[in-house]
Amino acid sequence: MRVLVTGGTGFIGRTLTPYLLESGHDVALLVREAYGMGTPLPEPLGQLRQSCQLVYADLRNFRLTVRALRESQPDAVIHLAAAGVTDPFLAVETALRHNVSGTVNLLRACFEKTTTVQRVIIGRTPGELSAMNVYATSKLAAWNFAEMYTRTAGWPITGAMVFQAYGPGQAERALVPSAIRAALAGQDFPMTAGTQRRDWIFVDDVAAGIGRMLTADLAPGATVDLGTGIATPVADVVRLIYELTQSAGKPLIGALPDRPGEAALQSADVARTTTRLDWNATIALYDGLQRLVRLFRPKS
Repeated sequence: MRVLVTGGTGFIGRTLTPYLLESGHDVALLVREAYGMGTPLPEPLGQLRQSCQLVYADLRNFRLTVRALRESQPDAVIHLAAAGVTDPFLAVETALRHNVSGTVNLLRACFEKTTTVQRVIIGRTPGELSAMNVYATSKLAAWNFAEMYTRTAGWPITGAMVFQAYGPGQAERALVPSAIRAALAGQDFPMTAGTQRRDWIFVDDVAAGIGRMLTADLAPGATVDLGTGIATPVADVVRLIYELTQSAGKPLIGALPDRPGEAALQSADVARTTTRLDWNATIALYDGLQRLVRLFRPKS
C-alpha cells in the first residue's frame, strides 16, 4: 500500500515511518519546504531518506496540499501533523489554522481533488473527550468536520485515539524525558500533584496499532483507542523513573500548581480495540521506562 504521512518528522511519525517501511508499504512524507532546502530530517528518518518520497506543503495552504496529494498519489493517508502537542494552551488562532483548517484542507484534497485515497486515519487525543485545553478542543473541532464528511459524503475517515504516548524521540519538554534527564543528573524534579491517571503507551505500540488500522475493516467515522487499558497516576510514573535510575534526586510532588481543566482519568477501551483490530499493546510501562532510561543514560 502507498501511504502518505503528515507529521512524519514528529514524535510518533519518526517511529511509524520505519515501521511502515519494514511492513512493506511505500511511504511518502508530507513535510515543510525547508526539508527540501537543506534542513536535515531528524533521525531515524535521515537514514531512510532514499526509501521515502518527500512532498512539500503547508497544510494551511489548500493549493499546496492538493499538489502534494497529486504528487504522492497515496492509497491511504495517516494524518499526525498538529500544533500544540507539547504546548496545549497555544494561541487559539494558531490552533485553528493548523489543526482545524489544516485538517479540513487535507480531507478536501484527498476526496474532492483526488480519487486515489481509499482511507484517511486521523491521530486524535483523549483530551478531546473533555475539551480540556486549546489543543484538544481544536483537535475535536477537526474531528467533528471529519465526522460530518463521513455522514454527508461517505468519506472513509477513521480516528486513532492515541493515549499517553512516550518513547524515543519525544520532545525534551514532555514529562517522561524531562523526568529521566533530571533523575540521571541527580536533580530534584518539581512537578504538580500528579494525581491524574493516564494510560501510558510506548510509541512502538502506537506505530503497530496505526499500522494495523490500515488494513482493518473499520466503518467510516469510527475511532479506535490505542492504549493499554491500564491507568497509572502521573506521580507514580515519575517515582518509578527515579527508582529505575537510582537517582540522588527526588520528585518534588506538588511543588507546581496543577494545570486547569485536567481530566482525572484517561484510559483506553482495549476490549473494543481488540475486537476491531485483533491487536493489543505489548510493552508494559515498567519495561518501556527501562528501555528509555538505558537509552538516556550516558555511555561509559
